[in-house]
Amino acid sequence: MTQKALVALVGRPNVGKSTLFNRIVGRRLAVVSEVAGTTRDRLYAEAEWGGVTFTLVDTGGIELTSGWHTEPLSEDSERFLPLIRSQAAVAIQDADVIVQVVDGRKGITAADREVADILRQSQKPTIIAANKLESTRLWDTAYEFYELALGEVFPLSALHGAGTGDMLDAIVGAIPLEKFGKEDNDDSVKIALLGRPNAGKSTLLNKLIGEERAIVSPIAGTTRDATDTVLKWHGQAFTLIDTAGIRRRGKIDPGVEKYSVLRAIKALQRADVALLLIDAEQGITAQDAHIAGMLTEETAGVIILVNKWDLVVKDTHTLNEFEAQIRHELNFLPYAPLLFISAKTGQRVGKILPTVLEVNEARYQRVPTAAINKMMREAVTRHPPPSKGGKRVKFFYATQPSVAPPVFVFFVNKPKWVNFSYQRYLENRLRETFPFPGSPIRLVFRARSEDRFGK
Repeated sequence: MTQKALVALVGRPNVGKSTLFNRIVGRRLAVVSEVAGTTRDRLYAEAEWGGVTFTLVDTGGIELTSGWHTEPLSEDSERFLPLIRSQAAVAIQDADVIVQVVDGRKGITAADREVADILRQSQKPTIIAANKLESTRLWDTAYEFYELALGEVFPLSALHGAGTGDMLDAIVGAIPLEKFGKEDNDDSVKIALLGRPNAGKSTLLNKLIGEERAIVSPIAGTTRDATDTVLKWHGQAFTLIDTAGIRRRGKIDPGVEKYSVLRAIKALQRADVALLLIDAEQGITAQDAHIAGMLTEETAGVIILVNKWDLVVKDTHTLNEFEAQIRHELNFLPYAPLLFISAKTGQRVGKILPTVLEVNEARYQRVPTAAINKMMREAVTRHPPPSKGGKRVKFFYATQPSVAPPVFVFFVNKPKWVNFSYQRYLENRLRETFPFPGSPIRLVFRARSEDRFGK
């Protein structure tokens, strides 16, 4: 799989990071998700400029979901400084290109200098976006930001789009050459361990290595100071991908962990299967749901691990009740296998790697065209598609052009009329007929006329 460059927008609050994010990805958004039950801000998306695709991260959104503050922070707040240090520190660690967004109308603030001081010490390409300059007559005021001694300054208006093209040219020009078309040819099954801090990622990693009497070798990861762990089980190689806090918790500033979504994004882009750890003692939290929501937009398979199950006081109904709660809270991941484990004691840890193989196999499952069309005809007959003005959507043909994840293309007369509810209905029928345990599937609707089929 190709590894995309990661571009991070950093800066103090109220400088327009989210507006700039929406401006960039809104031009040509590669993945659009309308998954029911995902109530979250979009923090990252695939963007394209000049034929180059990259992953754009809005650290403003990360900041808002961190749970640190319930009230807005002023730009001069003392409490804000630790937060921006953490934000900038993670950008240095994990981003390939950094864009410091500033308010061009207000000039340089103490918080802007705080961010710049941290970024200046890194070797990462950095540019400055002087935002909120809606009038080009004000663009000359942006030049004072060269005082921050970071890189080129681009006056722009994220709201209106003026000046963003020149900034995007600079972003693409700053992406390291090795990120263009870099393919990962490793044939091991790549596993990303995800979860909020203290969910038990490091304990599980160590237990997997020890329990399986693994062959372990450290190899260079894709993020600075990160290593992957390779193990073999029954002749199959697995690569456990490090995410924030997995092994070096003592070396990671507590604030940096709040922004571990950056590293999680990188891990997901490389992963075949993601293990989402839930703390059984605390149950589902908003941060768990947020991480789970990220998984719906990626190509990796998903397994939900309820960890620390040994610490839960149980009766005969506890497991079923807990499973029902998780399925309700994470109803956008109904296809994910659910395992109740204890990374500390090893309870059911032995089931993880076999389940990983099952999920990864589902990602590559191909369904014969005849079987897809039989399912489609039965589904349409059982529940007719939507109609408008007395005219109904007609389904002509379906096929599966690709895998990892499986993609199904339906040829219809009116693609835009196939609403989200009907798409979900078709996905449910597909999964009933052809189980894809743990694997996302994608449905695409394309236009075909009746005449083309001789009708």
